[in-house]
Amino acid sequence: MTVLLHPTYFPNIAHFAVIAQNEICWEQEDNYQKQTFRNRTYICTDQGKHMLNIPIQHVGGAQGRQKFKDVKLENAYHWQRQHWRTLETAYRTSPFFEFYEDELAPLFEKKHSFLLDFNLQAIEIVCDFLEISMPTLKTESYESNPKNILDARHLANAKQNLDMQPAPYTQVFGKKHNFIGNMSILDLLFNEGTNAFDYLENQPLDFLNG
Repeated sequence: MTVLLHPTYFPNIAHFAVIAQNEICWEQEDNYQKQTFRNRTYICTDQGKHMLNIPIQHVGGAQGRQKFKDVKLENAYHWQRQHWRTLETAYRTSPFFEFYEDELAPLFEKKHSFLLDFNLQAIEIVCDFLEISMPTLKTESYESNPKNILDARHLANAKQNLDMQPAPYTQVFGKKHNFIGNMSILDLLFNEGTNAFDYLENQPLDFLNG
């Protein structure tokens, strides 16, 4: 089955379970929307659920809406350094942080211009960790009701309450906050490492019908 997805920022477990179990087509021709996982992801820290948000350059006035693929990063803020330091603080003591950090760190050191390109590169790095092929199929035009493909673009909506109860795994601060589900794929990787793919492959995808 081919599934239509938005390339989000270090996608959550629901997103990556879909990627691990299906053929994927990336939506790149839609208009950018706020309050989505396009530029945010959630991790677990000592304070509990924590959002990492990528600042973008907003356009308005005569320009109006802009396509997702045209959204530029706001690099006047040192957000990459901040995000990496937050990840280090949250996961330095996790079982597999050191296993992945050398491949991840350069992503937060090199300046990028476009949000879409940054997200795709981040996803490609994770696919390499999981030893799965990076999906390369992309939309060439926008369709509100695409045919012959399962439309799962709703998964990018950060305000949607997804009907998903992922199987618990051991988290760094699990004893303090109990298990927090559907975090960024990074949370799963840092805590479960080489078991991450099997975990994703065994997650039910009933939420795709939402």
